[in-house]
Amino acid sequence: MLDTSLLPMNHTATARAERAAERVGAEPQQVERLPFDLSVLEDDGVFVNVDASGFGLLDRRLDWQALGISLPRGSDLAFRPPRCGLLPDRYRLPLLRPAARAHAALHRYSYRFRLTETLFETPAYRWIPWRAFDAFESEFDAARAALESAKESVLEQYDAVREEVIATILQLAADSARRLEATGHVIPEGFQDAVLRGVLAALPGPEDLQRKLTLGYRVGVILLGSEMLEEQRRAREERRKLDEAEAQLRLERRRQEAREHLVQEEFWAEEERIRRRLQAEEQERQREAEVKERLRRLKVEAAKERLQEAMSPLEEGAKQLHAAIFEAATAMRTSLQKHGYLHGTSAKRARELARWFRLMNWQSDQQLETLIAELQSLATRPAGRKQRNPGPIDQVLGDIIELCYADARDLTEPHRMGALEI
Repeated sequence: MLDTSLLPMNHTATARAERAAERVGAEPQQVERLPFDLSVLEDDGVFVNVDASGFGLLDRRLDWQALGISLPRGSDLAFRPPRCGLLPDRYRLPLLRPAARAHAALHRYSYRFRLTETLFETPAYRWIPWRAFDAFESEFDAARAALESAKESVLEQYDAVREEVIATILQLAADSARRLEATGHVIPEGFQDAVLRGVLAALPGPEDLQRKLTLGYRVGVILLGSEMLEEQRRAREERRKLDEAEAQLRLERRRQEAREHLVQEEFWAEEERIRRRLQAEEQERQREAEVKERLRRLKVEAAKERLQEAMSPLEEGAKQLHAAIFEAATAMRTSLQKHGYLHGTSAKRARELARWFRLMNWQSDQQLETLIAELQSLATRPAGRKQRNPGPIDQVLGDIIELCYADARDLTEPHRMGALEI
């Protein structure tokens, strides 16, 4: 036995010995230190597990009715249905033997440790020393090559194998139907077809045989508790760093959102300020336009008033001129009607009226000027021995009186100026 007194003691082992001594009621010196070192397994070999998958495709469990057997009802005995190989044995067994050969090679060159099986919680991994690993790998490669050869053999003749399986199953279904009928049972309709469909549904196809039948091995090493603690510590450290990075990222995202929100608020405030400024400018323009319009109207009214003030004396003079012409024409017409002709004084007055009107006609009254010119022509026509015909002169004087009657009537109002005298 190894003398543990020569082994160096550490505080952890001493603490464990003290806890054990306290629980069992002994002295700490009485607790034996048992050395446990897995470095030999770690350094001198490797744990290997043979992984054979997909070989369950080659078998199928049949029910009793498919075999033509009717079990007694109400029995406490358990009858387990048999299994049936889905391929002929000359093809199925070559596919199954490589897996058994690989497991046999693993058991031949490996060691089994119950302690590691307990720690690993599985008996699948066995320890192979490095000196035997090459031999194990050679036998394993041979088994895998045999599996590939067996699969190629089945795949090359798969159609013939399938026909052989169908023929065998149909024969089994016919025998089962006869057995059921012999025991007094009614054969269900389509019984043989149902048995055949059940077997064909489980029959592996070429792709299943090629891809699902695999043979390999896995290699594992011991993960020590200290390494697990170190890994956990690193994992916690990485998780802490990750949490800090995520927190920093969230903080940065919030800051970014706050900056974007602030920029958006500033943009909205600037937009509102510009809108209010434009609105104020528009209102100012409207007020300015209204003021300008009022000023324009006032100027127009003032101009109208000034024009009215400037035109009133002219209009007044024109009306007075018309009134004077009306009075002269009325006097001449009265004299003409009284004497039956236009005597020399009236003719002279008519010529003076025409001359005076040409001087005072600043408004270019064409109609009145034409009448006065015609009156002047009639008044200056030589009479000869006979008297002038008063008809044309009387008609012209009537037209002049009618044309100037309105202005003469207005001047007769009290607020008007007296008529101008010729």
